[in-house]
Amino acid sequence: PEVINGRTHKATVVDLSPWVEYEFRVVASNSVGIGEPSRPSALLKTKAAVPVVAPTNISGGGGSRSELVITWEPVPEELQNGEGFGYIIMFRPLGSTTWTKAVVTSVEANKYVYRNESITPLSPFEVKVGVYNNEGEGTLSSISIVYSGEDEPQIAPAGASALSVSAAEVEVSWQPIAWNRHTGRVLGYEVRQL
Repeated sequence: PEVINGRTHKATVVDLSPWVEYEFRVVASNSVGIGEPSRPSALLKTKAAVPVVAPTNISGGGGSRSELVITWEPVPEELQNGEGFGYIIMFRPLGSTTWTKAVVTSVEANKYVYRNESITPLSPFEVKVGVYNNEGEGTLSSISIVYSGEDEPQIAPAGASALSVSAAEVEVSWQPIAWNRHTGRVLGYEVRQL
């Protein structure tokens, strides 16, 4: 609080964080200066409240075929606002109107994996991650787009040819596979001799 009148013997301290332990000291002041602080009060924990800070850095992707992997940055303890803290994960295929909701009860969690055989590879999903505690559900993050896991490439490279360079070397060339939903991201090629 601001400086308090000398005849006042109590004050209300505002803008404290929920579910945090505080201790307080009081100092007296006059025109000459400020005196020594009192001994600290006993520790006092503020009451719990619904969490108001949503997780950040919502992303994901990767994983195996038929998986949607969702990741986030965990909310620090001082912003959890109470006991029973956990995460609410909401997702839906891009263009759908129905959200699927899941709950992760681990405070340290930073990942959720949804498995369903009906998920096609590299499908875009709208994803939101929120928080809750024993006081209720809190804030949800803004929507992020996360892609489901990909499958192995379904198309073989075309135009493979070999050219003898020396008695011990052969140069092999091929046409690269263009990216699309059926090929996924080609990270490399393997050349096999038959």
